[in-house]
Amino acid sequence: MADTEIVPGDRPGTFVLRMSGMDQSCVDLEDPTRIVFDYVRRLADVVDVVAPVGAPLRVVHVGGAGMTLPRYVAATRPRSAQVVLEPAAAVTETVRRELPLPRNSGIKVRDVDGRTGIASLRDGHAELVVVDAFADARVPGELVTTAFVADLLRVVGPTGVVALNLTDRAPFGWTRRAVASLRTVFPQLLLTAEPATLKAKRLGNLVVVASAGAVPLAALQARATTAVAPYRVLDARAVSDSFGGGTPFTVADAEDSPAPVRAR
Repeated sequence: MADTEIVPGDRPGTFVLRMSGMDQSCVDLEDPTRIVFDYVRRLADVVDVVAPVGAPLRVVHVGGAGMTLPRYVAATRPRSAQVVLEPAAAVTETVRRELPLPRNSGIKVRDVDGRTGIASLRDGHAELVVVDAFADARVPGELVTTAFVADLLRVVGPTGVVALNLTDRAPFGWTRRAVASLRTVFPQLLLTAEPATLKAKRLGNLVVVASAGAVPLAALQARATTAVAPYRVLDARAVSDSFGGGTPFTVADAEDSPAPVRAR
C-alpha cells in the first residue's frame, strides 16, 4: 500500500484518496450524493437513469478505491445490493477505517481482481456492472478482452447494463480496440466524454455504456446538456465514426490503457 494516502478535500467532511501521487477518489462523508470528479458524475448519471428513481439495484463495481460510487448508490437507491471487487485489500482496510461506509449500506467488498470476481458470479447476478479499475493509473488490459466482456454479458444478462471508465488520448487506438471487444457481445452501445477529451490529445476519461438490451441514450443526452461540466453523448453511429475500426483485444494480446504523462 506504498504511496497511498487520504488527504483533506475542498471542504470539511470531504477527503481525497491519493495513490502513487494521483487522486483516485473523492469522498464526501457528509453528503455522499455530492460527486466531485467529472467522470464519476457521468457514471452516477448512468446509475440514475438505468432504473426508476429510488428503485434498488443489484450492482457490481470492478474497482473500489474510496468507494465513491457505491456510497452514491446506497444514498440514492436504498436497499440496493452491491458487490465491490477490489484486490488491494490494504487500501480497502484504510478506507474502511478512515472513511467508514454508512451502516446498512448493502455494500460488500471482496478482495479479488475484476476478472476473478466477475467469473465467480452467477448468471444474471447484476442489473448494472461498473468497471472503474486502475493499476498504476492505467486500465488493466484484462478488463477489455473479448473473454472478459463475454463474462460481463453473462453476469448482467439480456437486459442489464455495463458502464466502463476508459482512459485514452487521440487518436484513441486503444479505445477503438476496447470498443471492438465490447461489440462482440453487446449490440447496443454509447460513449460519453468531455468535449476537450474528444478534440485534444490529452489523456481523458471515456465512459462507455453497453447492453444486450437498451442503453439509456435519450436520458443521458438530456443530462449531458444540463450538467455542471457539460459532456457529449455519442450514439452507436457516432461511436462507429469516431471509435470504430479497431481489432478486439484477446487474452493473448491484451494491453493496458495508455500511461498518463506525469509532471516532472
